[in-house]
Amino acid sequence: MYSGSIVAIVTPMTASGDVDFAAWEALVDWHVGEGSDGLVVCGTTGESPTVTLAEAVELTRRAAARVGGRIPVIAGSGTNDTARSIERTRELAAAGADAVLVVTPYYNRPTQEGLFQHFSAIADDSSVPVILYNVPSRTGVDLLPQTAARLAGHPRIVSLKEATGNLARLGELQSLCGADLELLSGDDPIAAEAILAGARGVISVTANVVPRAMHELTSVALRGDAERARELDARLQGLHRALFVESNPIPVKWAVARLGLIGDGIRLPLTPLSAAGQNPVREAMRAAGVACN
Repeated sequence: MYSGSIVAIVTPMTASGDVDFAAWEALVDWHVGEGSDGLVVCGTTGESPTVTLAEAVELTRRAAARVGGRIPVIAGSGTNDTARSIERTRELAAAGADAVLVVTPYYNRPTQEGLFQHFSAIADDSSVPVILYNVPSRTGVDLLPQTAARLAGHPRIVSLKEATGNLARLGELQSLCGADLELLSGDDPIAAEAILAGARGVISVTANVVPRAMHELTSVALRGDAERARELDARLQGLHRALFVESNPIPVKWAVARLGLIGDGIRLPLTPLSAAGQNPVREAMRAAGVACN
């Protein structure tokens, strides 16, 4: 249902930390023009922990209006509170989201049965498709393949963004879930190999900086051209790594600002990219063929 290079888009902000809605609309237009295959609004890269629900609704509404149905708009609605996640899902769907991305509940660390019931309750209430999001390095809880297989039978749960960085995990998920749950890589460095192994695409941080290159890479990999996919991916590996020299989205927001697309605004507790981190990101951008100031 959702495939290719789906950008986990940054949220532009002013120096004072306000959402820059004019820059947002221009950024959405740029991604459509550069070939991104979908947008994730208010995911981790969009600073979801500090973006209010009202801001998320407005970002989603404006993105849907600018996109006009040309590519899907996926809104991050997951929290560590099931009732609040249901509320966010309703509001973001009403704002125009084509689907929602729901992360595993962080900090309170539910059991596998708790995860099953959490996602089931959200999907039961949702009017739009649900994409599960597993990122244990951030949340402290791992959605195991057996639990994902149980959830795969739900008619509104359509995909899983798997961000363990483990290709063997993807193989296990494919074996258990089959065609009932499409897989999306949550890790740019292994995205090409994941797609060649059967994933449908990637929810990408790197696509914020090189959307056309990531679109081409995923398109080639989806066609099964392993040699060309690996050739294209090799040019981007340095950038994949450099965008995590500090916590995401600190480096990628700095990089997109160097493209002149957004300002340098970021919200506490995140801080601007350090001087030590700037040279590796700048060099990786140049190695990937990106002109930057």
